[in-house]
Amino acid sequence: MIFSAKNPSERTSKPQIVRLGGREVIAEGLRLSFWADISHRCMTASWPAFIGGAALVFVVFNAVFAVFYWIGNQPIANVPGGAYIDYLYFSIETLSTAGYGDMHPQTHYGHFVAAVELFTGIFSMSLMTGLIFARFSRPRARLLFAENPVISSHEGKPSLMVRFANERHNIIGNATARVWMLRNELSLEGTPFRRFYELPLLRHEHPALALSWTLYHVLDEQSPLYGLDADDFNGQEVSLMVVVSGYDVVAAQTVHARRTYRHSDIRFGHRYADILDTSEDGRIRIDYGRFHETLEG
Repeated sequence: MIFSAKNPSERTSKPQIVRLGGREVIAEGLRLSFWADISHRCMTASWPAFIGGAALVFVVFNAVFAVFYWIGNQPIANVPGGAYIDYLYFSIETLSTAGYGDMHPQTHYGHFVAAVELFTGIFSMSLMTGLIFARFSRPRARLLFAENPVISSHEGKPSLMVRFANERHNIIGNATARVWMLRNELSLEGTPFRRFYELPLLRHEHPALALSWTLYHVLDEQSPLYGLDADDFNGQEVSLMVVVSGYDVVAAQTVHARRTYRHSDIRFGHRYADILDTSEDGRIRIDYGRFHETLEG
């Protein structure tokens, strides 16, 4: 017999679709507490959802405190008729610490509720300021990855190539890149599992990434991809993961970027179109309009 201890504050989540690169995974059976990971939810929510949630909390807080004022015995001065809407306006002024002065507490009950609301307002504004700062200050690299990796000859050897560029054109110092291959395999017991292989690169470091960079992995006898064709990639559900990190000299922080490709994204027998050119006055010109373009050969 199996016993399971269940926290009453937790609930079993509905099945969720988790997107890992180009793959979709159905996650179900997790017991989640909404408040246990609220900071992560605030950091990962979209900006419209974050602002909408903050506005909703603001309205709820003010509505609740307005009810406390409304049920009191004239706790606030200069409230004609004791209308709920006037108490709501006073609650907004108090929670936001605006305090225009025309309405003010006039009883001990009113002062007590106002003091609790002031503490709530200061605490919530401090929390909101910290969350907004954390969301804005998160280091992010703006890297443009080519839509398709290609496999063709490079310096006389079959090679896997992945191209990306720095969209900001600032300097990312000591940039490093790693490429991982993921594929389905069977264990000795016949159990299917997904294995990771790191693919060695001809050059995995860049002293100052400001424009574009193409990664090369030679498909020799030491490569996990050696001898595989498009059908093998499809049968083993091969996917690639590119991870790039470096020091952003403008933000003075380490930034990271990642891109995942499915086997259907890889183009065999193709090469990237050349995007570098020289203008008439001798300056280097980069045509990002052809960045994703691949050519046969």
